[in-house]
Amino acid sequence: MTILRAAVVGTGFIGPVHVEAIRRLGHTVVGVLGSSPQKSTASANSLHIPRGYASYDDVLVDAEVDIVVLASPNVMHFDHTKRAILAGKHVVCEKPLAMNTTETAELVMLAGQNPHLVAAVNYNCRFYPCVLELRARREAMGKLFHVSGAYLQDWLLHPTDYNWRVSAKEGGPLRSVADIGTHWLDTVQFITGQKVQAVFADLQTVHSTRQKPIGDTETFTGSANTKRASTPVKIDTEDAGMLLLRFDGGGRGCVAISQVNAGKKNSLRFELACVNGSASWDSEDPNTLHLGYREKLNERLVRDPGLMHASVGLYANYPGGHAEGFPDAFKQFYRAVLGDILRPADQRERLYATFEDGHREVQFCEAVLRSHTEQRWVEIP
Repeated sequence: MTILRAAVVGTGFIGPVHVEAIRRLGHTVVGVLGSSPQKSTASANSLHIPRGYASYDDVLVDAEVDIVVLASPNVMHFDHTKRAILAGKHVVCEKPLAMNTTETAELVMLAGQNPHLVAAVNYNCRFYPCVLELRARREAMGKLFHVSGAYLQDWLLHPTDYNWRVSAKEGGPLRSVADIGTHWLDTVQFITGQKVQAVFADLQTVHSTRQKPIGDTETFTGSANTKRASTPVKIDTEDAGMLLLRFDGGGRGCVAISQVNAGKKNSLRFELACVNGSASWDSEDPNTLHLGYREKLNERLVRDPGLMHASVGLYANYPGGHAEGFPDAFKQFYRAVLGDILRPADQRERLYATFEDGHREVQFCEAVLRSHTEQRWVEIP
């Protein structure tokens, strides 16, 4: 097997998740870059990675790097992605692809001009086996009437919870919708094959002021339980959003997005209502798919590659009853991405989100902001 070599940019919560996923497939991570040379070295040592880079330039000139993985703050995505493509590297970028559609459109163009390179956006929720199974059943379910759901978390419940993502300057003008809502949107569109055509959005900032700890903060650290010196800061992003949706195939949708929903740690859930039945799934119970019918008993499908659609088998690696979850979805995402790197460009499957998908997600976010501001339906270009 050809061993691909990756460099991971970002040493916070999600960076090491990428490192683990790549390694589990037999490929290697040759270096990591943090927000400072000291953090790069510390992360390289803790993760047993050969190099801790001093700068992003060092990543790009490293001839051993085949693929650059960007798990850096959102504001850096455009510059880092553009430079990686121009340096001839394959790219995996965390969402969002960039801060606005001017930037994402340029990245789509660059990716199109370099078709030999794989350019992917990490919407990993596509790769839960039950999600893939439901996608494989799309035609059998028939016409989509509507989809409802939510993506709920509680890690920013308290005003003492703080992370760089709450700042529009660092994370973008949308937070909860852009950070987790786009995962819900991508997953539902991936399953149904329908694109959101228009949105009506109502956004909510629960805490207009938060206490910013003095020093570094990371995602999912439970800062409210740790007493630290802090300073109050005004918040210019939303904690929650309620969205009405219209799909291009005629379906309707509604979704609640919240990072202040107590007791929900990471619950992406949806229910599809179709002419031949319904289907529901929740990421906090990822190995179970519920199927509903009117004229026969409902079904509870527990993830089992031996009983699932043949196309799902490659992405469900353990027997039934052996749970697969969040890190496994990352592994399967990389199975698709790295597999395409090893294929000729005209034979790639592109099961992952492409830069075109990433561009459309940012179009959606801009439409959400406009809809909320003007309090009306806004169409997606």
